[in-house]
Amino acid sequence: MKILLLEDDIMLNRAIKHYLESTGHIVVSTIDGNGCLETLSKEQFDLLVFDINVPDIDGLSILEKLHEQKKMVPTIFISALIDIEDITRAFDIGCHDYLKKPFHLKELTLRINKILKTRLVPQVHKRLSASYSYDSENMVLYFDNEPQILPKKHIQIIDLLSANRSLVCHYDMFRDYVWNDDEIDNATIRAEVNRVKKALKEDFIINIRGIGYMVKRPN
Repeated sequence: MKILLLEDDIMLNRAIKHYLESTGHIVVSTIDGNGCLETLSKEQFDLLVFDINVPDIDGLSILEKLHEQKKMVPTIFISALIDIEDITRAFDIGCHDYLKKPFHLKELTLRINKILKTRLVPQVHKRLSASYSYDSENMVLYFDNEPQILPKKHIQIIDLLSANRSLVCHYDMFRDYVWNDDEIDNATIRAEVNRVKKALKEDFIINIRGIGYMVKRPN
């Protein structure tokens, strides 16, 4: 899942980002309201984790702006504010959960998992390795959140593998999806996949000898 974090406490920001990335999420972090809005104008996210009292524009106002633009993204607020009026406003404008500071990082994971179970969250960004993720909606491969330019056939190979993470993609699947059922042999497929593997900074494609290839879900 690709998450946008807004938290102005630098130490807490780093701790949350590191923890969520260690559990398999992709995290882009911001420390103020303007930076958060700028990031939202350029990228899509599956989940927002917002502090409320941040510089420039507060987290509540940012969520209001998003809803005015008809952008509905599941949102968790993390805040030291405990006044019932603040909490009520947060839920009134459409947040999905509210976590009071201080909190254990594992509790944040529990709240995220609850949203995943109760709502259909469009996880277009799939984690493929420690640094690679794939946007299946736009067919873009990212390395450390930076888009990578690859030939069309290489992207099709990654698209097939990412759609079947933890499953073996047989040679016939590559023939059908990447080569449009052309009569090509397994050696041609292996050669093209090897070119993809050589172009990667982290090799996440696993060779299943004599059968095909797969990508495992990162731990």
